[in-house]
Amino acid sequence: MKTKSLGFIGGGRITKIFLQALANKNASFESIVVCDSNIEVLNALQKRFPKINITDSPLLAAQQKIVFIALHPPVIMEMLGIIAREVPENAWVISLAPKISIEKIASKLRTTNIARMIPNATSFINEGYNPVTIAPGFKASEKTGMLNLISLLGTTFEVDEKKLEAYAILSAMLPTYFWFQWKELISMGDPMGLTQEESNVAVQQTLQAAMNLYFESGLSPEQVMDLIPVKPIGEHQAQITEIYQTKLLGLFEKIKP
Repeated sequence: MKTKSLGFIGGGRITKIFLQALANKNASFESIVVCDSNIEVLNALQKRFPKINITDSPLLAAQQKIVFIALHPPVIMEMLGIIAREVPENAWVISLAPKISIEKIASKLRTTNIARMIPNATSFINEGYNPVTIAPGFKASEKTGMLNLISLLGTTFEVDEKKLEAYAILSAMLPTYFWFQWKELISMGDPMGLTQEESNVAVQQTLQAAMNLYFESGLSPEQVMDLIPVKPIGEHQAQITEIYQTKLLGLFEKIKP
């Protein structure tokens, strides 16, 4: 695919995920410009993706046809004020952050082609689960092209804007609740006599099957959990549940618009 030009304002993790997903699909563009204030971050990105152009000025990135706002919420409004005059009137502006609403973004820009997306790390392997909200003023003639672009990252679906932050908690951040546990379990295989490969396969295969059992068996959650009588860390279940309730619901309240 050869189309348009991309600008990324912010060169952090999510930009790397996007660039990798597009590279996996052999997607090509007139140009890709990545802006960041950290030259080491930019150099690392260019080493991995040699075809991109890097700059410490957000103005150049803002001049592209498709502009991704890949910044943390506290600095987005200030940045939009800086780039407002540089963003073309027909540009697509896609924010990748929670909290800052389409209405607030639109208040700073001339273009009405605005969308918000909650990206997912699994987009790195083109298996993202990426909800997107599209502004009512987004030109219908260009909306399909925007969705086709984002769909290169994985599953893309439209949602009401008020639901985006819930997807941030239950999808985008979800792997972080478990990845460290999988790593620890795999490392425990060595003192118990398993090779790392044997531990990797055991954990991976069991996790995949356990998810299928939970979601596809037709059993209730309680019936699924009752299939294994021995629960070695069951005594801590109430404590873990409380952590989920307090930490995650508390975070949800902080990132809501």
